[in-house]
Amino acid sequence: MPKPRRRAFSIMRKLLTCTICSMALVAVLSVPVQVFPSSRDVPIFSRSYKLPEQLGLKFQRPATGQSLTQELSPLRWSKAPRLFHKTSALDDLWTPPSSRNFFPCTKPSLNYSSPGKTRGFLLVHTNGGLNQMRAGICDMVAIARIINATLVIPDLDKHSFWNDSSNFSDIFDEDHFINALSNDVKVIKKLPKEFATIARAVKHFRSWSGIDYYRDEIASMWKNHRVIRAAKSDSRLANNNLPADIQKLRCHACYEALRFSPKIEAMGKLLVDRMRSYGPYIALHLRYEKDMLAFSGCTHDLSPAEADELKMIRENTSYWKVKNIDPKEQRAKGYCPLTPKEVGIFLNALGYPSNTPIYIAAGDIYGGESHMSDFQLRYPLLMRKEFLASSKELEPFVHHASQMAALDYIVSVESDVFISSYSGNMARAVEGHRRFLGHRRTISPDRKSLVRLFDKLEKGTMQEGNNLASRIIELHKRRQGSARKRKGPISGTRGMDRFRSEEAFYVNPLPDCLCQREQPNSQTSSFIRR
Repeated sequence: MPKPRRRAFSIMRKLLTCTICSMALVAVLSVPVQVFPSSRDVPIFSRSYKLPEQLGLKFQRPATGQSLTQELSPLRWSKAPRLFHKTSALDDLWTPPSSRNFFPCTKPSLNYSSPGKTRGFLLVHTNGGLNQMRAGICDMVAIARIINATLVIPDLDKHSFWNDSSNFSDIFDEDHFINALSNDVKVIKKLPKEFATIARAVKHFRSWSGIDYYRDEIASMWKNHRVIRAAKSDSRLANNNLPADIQKLRCHACYEALRFSPKIEAMGKLLVDRMRSYGPYIALHLRYEKDMLAFSGCTHDLSPAEADELKMIRENTSYWKVKNIDPKEQRAKGYCPLTPKEVGIFLNALGYPSNTPIYIAAGDIYGGESHMSDFQLRYPLLMRKEFLASSKELEPFVHHASQMAALDYIVSVESDVFISSYSGNMARAVEGHRRFLGHRRTISPDRKSLVRLFDKLEKGTMQEGNNLASRIIELHKRRQGSARKRKGPISGTRGMDRFRSEEAFYVNPLPDCLCQREQPNSQTSSFIRR
C-alpha cells in the first residue's frame, strides 16, 4: 500500500474509534438514574447484616401479566440435578430463587403521621416460644398504633414448656426497638409509677381481628380505663384486609425494629462465620424434638417405650387440648415432622452431595444418636451450636431456651439454603424473613407427598435413584422460596377455620411490604409497583 494511502487509512481508523467511544460515553451518561424507595432508614440487623446483592439468576422470566399466586419453577429443576454437568448442577443447588425484582419497602404513605396524644397504656403478656412471641410483639405494635396507646415493653412468657426466665432486654435490643418505632408508636420501658397501682382492664383480644374490632370495641375501653393488659399476644391481628400503613408497620416492627440484643447478634454472627468457613451451607430446622413429637402425636420409627413416653407428656400438658391422636393418620396427612432419616433421603434426592455442610437448628433431637445415625452416615458434616462454639462462649445463653433459639434463628436466616422438617413457628418466621431479605432459597418439603414415597421405599416397591429423585424434584420445583403473593383462605372454610387456613402474615410479606422494580424495555420505562 502506498505511503499516503496508508496514512489516510490510519487517520480514518482513529477517527472511527473516537466516534464509537464518544457515542458509548454519551449513551451511558444519558441513562436516567432512579432512586428506589425501600425500607425506612433502619438496619434490619446490626451493621453486620446487609441485604443480599442481586445475583445473576437462572430462572424463567415471568411473562407479561404472569400470576404471582405461585412460585416460578427454576429451569434446571425439570430433571434430577445429577443428570446435568456436575459443576453446573451444584451451582444451581445454591442459586437464590427468582425475586421477580421485589425489594423491601416499609415506608408509610404521605398521610401517615407521628403518634398523637396517647389515650392510655397497653401492657402485653406474650405467650409461646421465641418466634410466637416475636410475631405477637409486632402485632401489638400495630394494635397500639390503631388504638392510640403507649406500648409498655412486653413481658415475655416465662411459664410455658420452654420455662425461660429471659426478659425482653435479654433477647432483644430494647433501646433500638424504642427508637426505631418513635415515628409510629410511643414505647416505654416501664409503666409510670402513678399508674402502677390503678385498676387495669385485662382482655383476651379476639384472634385474627380486623381494624374495626380494635377501633370500636377495644378503643372504647379507654372511657373507663387508663391501662389495658393484653392477656395473650399470638394471632390477635388479621393477616389480610388491613390498611396498607398498618401492614407496613408490622413488617417494620418485625424485620427492622425488633432485632436481637448485641450479645446475641455477636454470637450469631460468629456462628455464621464459622459455618461459612466450610463453604455454602444448609440450615436445617430439624423439628424432631420431644415437645414437637408429643404435641403432634407422631411416633413413626419410634419404639413402643418412646411412643408411650410422648403420649404421657401430651396427656399431662394441660394447655395442649387434643389428647387422642392417631399417629398413622397424622403422618398420612403430612402433619408430622420428617424423621432425620427421611430428611437424609430428601436431601440426597435433591442432589446435595454428602460433603454438604448442614447446620442443625434445633434443640435436643429425641432419641439422640439412635435416630440420627442414618442421617449422619449420609451427611457427616452436621454442625450444631455446641460443635461450632466452646462451652465458655455459649455459657451466657445455654440455660435460656429462647436465647439459644435466637442463635439458631440468625444462622438460619443467613444460610444459603433453609429447609425445615416441619412447618412450625420458627420455620414460618425464618421463611418470611428470608423472603423480605431478597427471597433466599427456602425449600418447603411437601410432607404429605413425601410420606407416600418414603412408604414405598420401606415396602421395597421403590428404590433410591434417579426415579425417586425426579419425583421429589418435580414435587418441589415451586417450593423454593421465590416471590409470590401470600396465600388466602382455603375455599369453603368459614369462621375461625377460614383464618387458620390462610398463610400467616409473617410467612410472606408480599404484597404488603415489598415493591416491584420493573426493568426498562423498548416500550416501557422503569417504575415502582407498590
